[in-house]
Amino acid sequence: MVFAFFKRLFGGSPAEAAGAPAAAAPAASSGPKLRTYKGSELGIHREQISQAAIRTCEILQRAGFKAYVVGGGVRDSLLGLTPKDFDVATDATPEQVQASFRRARIIGRRFKIVHVMFGRETIETSTFRALQNDAETDEHGRVLRDNVFGTQQEDALRRDFTVNALYYDPIADQVQDWLGGVADLKARTLRMIGDPATRYREDPVRMLRTVRFAAKLDFHVDPATLAPIAELAELLENVPSARLFDEMLKLLESGHALACVRRLRAEGLHHGVLPLLDVIVEQPDGERFIEVALANTDARVRAGKSVSPGFLFATLLWQLVSVRWRARQAAGEHSIPALMEAMDSVLDEQASKLAIQRRYIADMRDIWGLQPRLEKGGRGAARALEHLRFRAGYDFLLLRVEAGELPEELGRWWTEFVDGDSGTREQLLDARPGDARPAATKRRRRRRSGARKGAGEGDAAGDAGGEGGGDGGDGGTVGREPDDDPRWREIPGQGGGSPRDRDPPA
Repeated sequence: MVFAFFKRLFGGSPAEAAGAPAAAAPAASSGPKLRTYKGSELGIHREQISQAAIRTCEILQRAGFKAYVVGGGVRDSLLGLTPKDFDVATDATPEQVQASFRRARIIGRRFKIVHVMFGRETIETSTFRALQNDAETDEHGRVLRDNVFGTQQEDALRRDFTVNALYYDPIADQVQDWLGGVADLKARTLRMIGDPATRYREDPVRMLRTVRFAAKLDFHVDPATLAPIAELAELLENVPSARLFDEMLKLLESGHALACVRRLRAEGLHHGVLPLLDVIVEQPDGERFIEVALANTDARVRAGKSVSPGFLFATLLWQLVSVRWRARQAAGEHSIPALMEAMDSVLDEQASKLAIQRRYIADMRDIWGLQPRLEKGGRGAARALEHLRFRAGYDFLLLRVEAGELPEELGRWWTEFVDGDSGTREQLLDARPGDARPAATKRRRRRRSGARKGAGEGDAAGDAGGEGGGDGGDGGTVGREPDDDPRWREIPGQGGGSPRDRDPPA
């Protein structure tokens, strides 16, 4: 079975493909051929490698097993990049790996792997996988279960790209290359191992990985690797939404999110993960906003700063939320209910393809929901500062300003307000952005029906809590700040907002 696969994939005899000893058969020129390099001569050095990964290899080798650092850690080190993490591959079974370490646990069903933990660092350790022609698959060819272990040579053939099939032994300072990955790295070429169409059918997420690696590494994609994607893009429909979400998050946090999203759209893959992207970029300023947002995200990632997944997805879907929000307001709906309905409709449509985790959806709702308050400014600004998601909402507002969606003076006003002391903030409250009235002129407060008797102090408190609700673009009810709407206030114990946000309006 395995030999037949080798023969079909590379040609030559089964014995040659299987790497049989020379006495049994002559070496195959067309099959996988092991090449070894001195790591230091290729530019990879032991001090570049995670000490936890080195320790994992040392312990397994001392126990009589083979163990190598593999995948992106080797690839990025050879390219002079800083690897995000390090994985280890070994001929030890998951149970043998777990028994070799004090802190290790087996995870996974489709692929059993071991998480070996050293302090806060976790090294993902996997057993060499065998080639299979009869693996359990669905009707589209996607592999559902695969825990058959094999040799290092088989494991190399099982990996997705040649540049990811390099094995580094940090103890011997040796790089082992079965499939020409070193040559492809030097040529900056991304090449699928085996038949690309077959490999994409086995795991359609590989199409997303092709886009991500090409954009992240600035590699040329081998034409044979690229060709089947357009035809097979619809296979992403059959991938569990959790896996799609994880892969999409890696793409957005790669430091090259803008290039990745452009490439997704060019290859038609966005329909499987971001079906609303076409609609979004067709909106006025839609493409501009996404470009600004993702460029800022990329700058943060490259500077080593953290990024919020909720913030990322909020930027990708904002334009459609904004258009629907404004349309509902134009039809006569109040601002906050209109925004809530717009958010619900967009999230429901997106959920049909990519199931964004609920904790991130909560962040997205907070970020979007803060925008009416931030657009309005005024006396409600002090209360907005108390919101747990204020900083994310403020950063989001600055993106809207940078994209030309809001006036620059609004962004400057908020920046001065955030950075200012109490005296500066009080002055800014008397001259909020876009207000043509002289600072010393005080607008008469509109009376509410059923106002309390002797509300002299209450009027003053009402002015401090929300000035002139109903203008400034809010579109809400007279005398009501957006946060006074019952649908806006946070539920105690569910995060977001402050105790004042949850108090009933005076």
